[in-house]
Parts: sequence; C-alpha cells; structure tokens
Amino acid sequence: MCASIQPLETHAHLLILQHPQEPDKDLGTARLTHLSLPNSTLKIGLSWPNLKKALGREVNASQWAVLYLGSGIKGEATSSPLQFVNKKGNPTPAPKNIEGLVILDGTWSQAKALWWRNAWLLKLNRAILNSPKKSLYRELRKEPRKECLSTLESAAEALVTLGEPPAVGDQLRNLFNQLLDKKRSEKN
Repeated sequence: MCASIQPLETHAHLLILQHPQEPDKDLGTARLTHLSLPNSTLKIGLSWPNLKKALGREVNASQWAVLYLGSGIKGEATSSPLQFVNKKGNPTPAPKNIEGLVILDGTWSQAKALWWRNAWLLKLNRAILNSPKKSLYRELRKEPRKECLSTLESAAEALVTLGEPPAVGDQLRNLFNQLLDKKRSEKN
C-alpha cells in the first residue's frame, strides 16, 4: 500500500490517538491516514497529560476539536456531516478557525477508554460525525452502529467539512478502497 500513498497537504492538523491494542489490526487505517497526511501526528498509548504533550508543541486548545460520537447528538442535528456539540451533546454552532482535529483510533470500547483516560479532551470543541455515507468496510469489518466509519473515512469526511479541498477526502477514500480490494482478493 505504501506505493499508493500520495501525501495530501491540509491546513488543519490531524492528531490520531491510537489505542495500543489497535496497531496490529490488518484493516486498521490510522497509520495509512497518518502517512497520507504530512500535517498529522500519530500517537500510540492510553493517556497523555494534555494536548501540548500529545502534540509535542504549544497549542491553543480552543482552536482544536475532538471527534467523539459518545451517546450521539441530543436534539435537532444540522444537515452538516460534522456536528459540533456542547458537553451535554446538544448542537452548537461550528467554531471558527479550527486549527486541528483529534481522532480516537480503536474499537468503540478502546475509543471510549481513550476518551475517559484523557480528561483534557473535554476542553476541546467536541464534534460528532453524522455522515450520510456508509463505511467502505462492508463485509470485511462489522461496525457496531450504522454511522460508524473507519479512522481514515472519518478523517476524510471531517477534514473536507472543515474546509479542506474535496480532493483530500476523495484521495483518502480511494486509498482505503485499494486496501479493501486487496483484502477482498486475498480472501478469494
């Protein structure tokens, strides 16, 4: 897959926090996402004291968002695939000037563990992906909820919604399709 990776420039920085039990998964997409996005950081672990330590540089937490579904959106969602919510899950207007996005990578229980072990995530803007698209995994990996997407698909959708060129999302999804086609052909 490495030969198929074309680095994609983005304005927003992507911080992928990966649960330590996830990197060995065949169909995991965190590393593929990170290698495709030069403006990204991949950290493997369970907890970090704050966003600055996770990134390794100074940062304004108010200009960052974390993508976390939790119990979902309470109340009326907007038509945007990326919905910002307050601490209680109620929709809020999208913040201006999002510098970066944190994505939690792992199974849903692993992502929940990352969420609860890193209390500093509560200081970030919280976003929920409400994508009309279904995961490209289809039969290869069962998702626990219909709105669940891979890390790569989530990054593609969120980054485009935050203002990155549509080509970023298209190229990420194309790369993911190549990985999945390879896995499907191995099964046959």
